[in-house]
Amino acid sequence: MNEKKRYHPAIILFNIASFIKETFFLIIILFVINIGSTSKWIVWGRYALIALFFGYILYSILKWYIETYEITREAFIFRDGVIIKNQRNIPFERIQDHHSKTNFLHQLLGITSLKLETGTSDKDANIAFPAISLQEEARILESLLEKERKIEVDAQHEEERVIYFESTNKDTIKAAFTSFSFLALFPLLLTGYFQLDEWLNIEETSKQVLHYFERNMWIWIPLGLVTLAAAFAVGYLQTLFKYGNFVISADKDRIYITRGVFTTNAYSIQKSRVQAIKIQQSLLKRIFGMVEIKLVSAGQEIIGSETEVNSLYPFMDKKRAYQLVNQLLPDYHIVENMHRLPKKILWLKLIRPYYFTLAAIIILSFVKREWLYAAAIVLLAEVIFRLLDYQFTSYLQEEEYIQVREGGLFTRTIHTKWRNLQQIEVSHTWLQRRFGVTTIQFYNRAKPFQLTILMDLSKEEAVAFYERFCRRSAKTRLLRNENEANFIE
Repeated sequence: MNEKKRYHPAIILFNIASFIKETFFLIIILFVINIGSTSKWIVWGRYALIALFFGYILYSILKWYIETYEITREAFIFRDGVIIKNQRNIPFERIQDHHSKTNFLHQLLGITSLKLETGTSDKDANIAFPAISLQEEARILESLLEKERKIEVDAQHEEERVIYFESTNKDTIKAAFTSFSFLALFPLLLTGYFQLDEWLNIEETSKQVLHYFERNMWIWIPLGLVTLAAAFAVGYLQTLFKYGNFVISADKDRIYITRGVFTTNAYSIQKSRVQAIKIQQSLLKRIFGMVEIKLVSAGQEIIGSETEVNSLYPFMDKKRAYQLVNQLLPDYHIVENMHRLPKKILWLKLIRPYYFTLAAIIILSFVKREWLYAAAIVLLAEVIFRLLDYQFTSYLQEEEYIQVREGGLFTRTIHTKWRNLQQIEVSHTWLQRRFGVTTIQFYNRAKPFQLTILMDLSKEEAVAFYERFCRRSAKTRLLRNENEANFIE
């Protein structure tokens, strides 16, 4: 166990590829667009970029050689830094969840990337193994499991894992349609056209083809059908590569999520670490009765694209998704019928300042006065958004949990336990005071905090929320003190 290890040498190639990707446009400018230029800044720019490229190769090799990690019986030890040496010791107890990602190149080389997440929010909170063999990944995860339980119990634990959801081809087709991924074809066609026009000057040819189509209008029908078929094929493949082979399984302690065809993502989360359930619906998903449910974990980063790994399939039927949540987390019971805001709140929402409309009027007055009528369209959109926001905003507070829904075109529902709330803030503006309402903010533990905002809640309801939170917090502290006293005795 106490052996210093290096990452897989393929990380050098990945770093070089990343450097080329970051300097791609500079390479195009210096070596393609200005290939025949003898300007001094072009020539010296080429020399500088070449020198930087070879220097980065040497740096990547040296960095790979210096950076090592070690697995002891109690912790991970990381040593890095080419110029300034750094060492980090991270105990196994801090590890909460793990996430592995295997793209197409990883599969060809028989390697993967692994990230272990802790419950802290500092910059070194996550442990990353950017390129390791599959055997090394198994060894790392095995060392964590051995710390949590005995090997015999772990073997029994693996046999008890149950699969609750497996995506089908029908699910992929529905996902491709509702995610609008089929529209990805048109930006690709436009990009390809402009690139070809820049190099081959096909503008005249395009005009001739367009005139031919205008003379033969019947061609538009088969052309439109072919375009739609191609668009759907692109959307289907894009969705398949990202969400194909989507499997949700669980055992007594953990939930396991895997997805992807060429790039495989695997995520594990402890059930006890789940702080809240987030239910998201776009307008189209609401029409088709679909939802996306995410699990907010104490050790989870909720920023960036990596948050997709904790999603319980983002295109699932609502009833099926609610049943799945109840199966995976029996303590959580999502409720559909909640309390609406009073009707007077609708007038409050409608008389609030229309900042976007005002900004549109000011900008159009200086840029294009004849387009001032567009400000009326912005005003109408703002009014519609506020009506939808009032229509869908609702809440529910019970003895053990609270549930809040917010949003208009895009709704978000948060379901959480009182014991999982870290903080509550109550505030009100001058206009809210006139209507006797407040804004209440709930914070759940995540990285950073998961914030839920419930606007225009009556003062009486806000006081009830606040007092219940204080009672729960006092009860939690009392139980914690009793447990500590019993432990000392």
